[in-house]
Amino acid sequence: MHEKITPIVMPKWGLTMKEGTLSAWHVAEGQTIAPGQEIMDVETDKIANAVEAADGGLLRRRVAQVGQVYPVKSLLGVMAPADVPDAEIDTYVSGFKVPISAEDEEEEAAVYRFVETPSGRIRYAQRSGEGAPVLFIHGFGGDLNNWLFNIDALSGSGPVFALDLPGHGGSTKAIAKLGLDALVATVVEFMNALKLSGAHLVGHSMGGAVAGLVAIQEPKLVRSLTLISPAGLGQEINAKYIDGFVASESRRDLKPVLQYLFANAELVSRAMVEDLLKYKRLDGVQAALRDLAAALFKEGRQERNLAEDLARLKLPIQVIWGAKDAIIPAAHAKALPNARVEIIDAAGHMAQMEAANRVNDLIKAQMAR
Repeated sequence: MHEKITPIVMPKWGLTMKEGTLSAWHVAEGQTIAPGQEIMDVETDKIANAVEAADGGLLRRRVAQVGQVYPVKSLLGVMAPADVPDAEIDTYVSGFKVPISAEDEEEEAAVYRFVETPSGRIRYAQRSGEGAPVLFIHGFGGDLNNWLFNIDALSGSGPVFALDLPGHGGSTKAIAKLGLDALVATVVEFMNALKLSGAHLVGHSMGGAVAGLVAIQEPKLVRSLTLISPAGLGQEINAKYIDGFVASESRRDLKPVLQYLFANAELVSRAMVEDLLKYKRLDGVQAALRDLAAALFKEGRQERNLAEDLARLKLPIQVIWGAKDAIIPAAHAKALPNARVEIIDAAGHMAQMEAANRVNDLIKAQMAR
């Protein structure tokens, strides 16, 4: 009866998202939608972002109302050819039920996992899959939720892991030694504890430098590198962002600092700011961030340059950069002549969020090589 009807539902971004607020519609009833077209804006407790259409078709009904909160997988709209009667669409809308799978229930039961390492207790997220593992490594002041648009999208390509580095997220707040080496040691310990080898490492910003050093020091653990706006390829870095992030103690101070991260400053939602303030107020976090920043970014410059060592690696390396990156210049990508480089015009420092579909496609292509 409903073979021709395609639902548009509230997406699930990341591991903890249960609901989202529909902020805006970008398409009208009667409009034809193309796959990949931005059709609405949704705000969650982590971020506000545009939703791209997974399928194409004629938008027959906008079910959801702007400003309302809807659970994940709730029906927001209906696409169907013009020859499908309105009465059939009415029946579909009234009878729609949010699907619940055994996989959803399993995710709810174990959103985060923990493993003990010599560096301390490490929080991580995992998605099952077949093939070589993928490990996501976040940047300074971030956590595994920085990959909320990427974890599920990559799970079909292999088992996917994302961890919180020491001093970040839900992991131990103590960092054994100042600088990158302690973070690298933790990642190696994590990979050994979970028996991960021959992995595709995806690192963002500081996490890009960490991923690169893991490949340099422990090449058997790494199959390929995807570095997104990575640190470690040049000296320049936006010291106003680093210093401001460490020092901010209020929403008024932190919000303009976070806006440096995105080409579209509107992605910095109130919930994102509040979430980061809660994290920064945890015992040990402020000291960890301050000491790490002092070690990595002395006098407003990057302390470590890995370009020469990375250029000697034989494994596939891919560098992705937002053209509008206001934290680390995209020109640093030129330091790796052995890397495939992709500059994304509409993205800033957080390309994995602002251009998630493109970044996911690039990671999958890198894995296929």
